[in-house]
Amino acid sequence: MLHRFLALCLGVFVALPATAAPLVIFAAASLQGPLDDAVAGWEAETGGEVVISYAGTSALARQIDAGAPADLFISASADWMDWLETAGGIDPETRVDLLGNALVIVGRGDPVAPIEALPARLGDGLVALALTETVPAGVYARAALEALGLWGPLKGHIVETDNVRAALTLADLGEVEMAVVYRSDATAAPDLAILATFPHDSHPQITYPAAVTSQSTTAETAASLLDWLRGEQAGAIFLAAGFDVKGAQ
Repeated sequence: MLHRFLALCLGVFVALPATAAPLVIFAAASLQGPLDDAVAGWEAETGGEVVISYAGTSALARQIDAGAPADLFISASADWMDWLETAGGIDPETRVDLLGNALVIVGRGDPVAPIEALPARLGDGLVALALTETVPAGVYARAALEALGLWGPLKGHIVETDNVRAALTLADLGEVEMAVVYRSDATAAPDLAILATFPHDSHPQITYPAAVTSQSTTAETAASLLDWLRGEQAGAIFLAAGFDVKGAQ
């Protein structure tokens, strides 16, 4: 204490140890909630700090490619992770398939059965989807609707949103009659019910790959967090939220 006082008297600034910067995760919007809970467990166990930025996978991948300071990327699409890997944005040695999911229709009222009865059930109503050209949930939804012959009948009733949680919100608020979302999203809107589940073979497999970014300045810590997210404690959180767990350690 005396040394610090003397240094200040002499006009010398004593450098104090810098606080470690928080780890930054860029994650698909559909992970919001369960990923927060899982990361909180890692923070409690390690004393580390994490900041999570949620958005549509395509937007996050482009931001990382443009130099956004992310340490870990969790995508809702293998294609976008492939794209970022080709661009040199991730460390391919750290890439793993973390989670899986299913595609469902949510809304209020009785189940839609068979799913081909959706246009008749919807009537003049609207159905919300994530962007069908770029956002994984929207891409999967369009693929499923086309495979079942429903895209044409429903095209004039579709409202596209920036990400899957925005589609869920429109249905939850009653702005649209239904939304096509991931099974895990349904747990975030208790007032909505799963009205139908799309056949797994009607759309590409839903996979959430994760990887440490190439530009991470805390790559070892980010890899440690990713390992923890593949473990039993985090896996239980994801399972309870409606995800499938892949490659758990």
